[in-house]
Amino acid sequence: MDPIGYERNGETSGERLDRHWSELLQELRLVQTGTQILFAFLLGIAFQNQFHTTDGFTHAVYACTIVAAALAVGLFLAPVAFHRFLYRQGRRDQLVTIADHLARGGMACLVVSICGGLLIALDVVLPRLAAAAVVGGVLLWFLAFWLILPAYVRQKR
Repeated sequence: MDPIGYERNGETSGERLDRHWSELLQELRLVQTGTQILFAFLLGIAFQNQFHTTDGFTHAVYACTIVAAALAVGLFLAPVAFHRFLYRQGRRDQLVTIADHLARGGMACLVVSICGGLLIALDVVLPRLAAAAVVGGVLLWFLAFWLILPAYVRQKR
């Protein structure tokens, strides 16, 4: 049985690593595009005239949000660079493990950037405390479906 928890009849260790690498790349293709679009959108905010009239809180949230988005982009793209350096080195096991950690880090940064972008937008239309409460709820929603539910399902096995 492989670490993911399901068995493939006749699958060698190398085939399993290749499958895991392919699955990870498919997942990264999905999140890379959305993260890059979010990052591009966030870059444009600083150049809007209205943004310059906002307060220090908004500027601080924006700075944290855009840095988190940049880190997410970097972490989601890192497995590709990592693969280039390890190509044909016979280290697929390390590549898959490290790329998994990079993707998890990218997802954490992505959640921060999504919540930060949401806070910037909601702060315009809601009282700040209400905007922060909604963002807290969204963060809990992400935690529930990205961490708690998978942990629950994994534990039930």
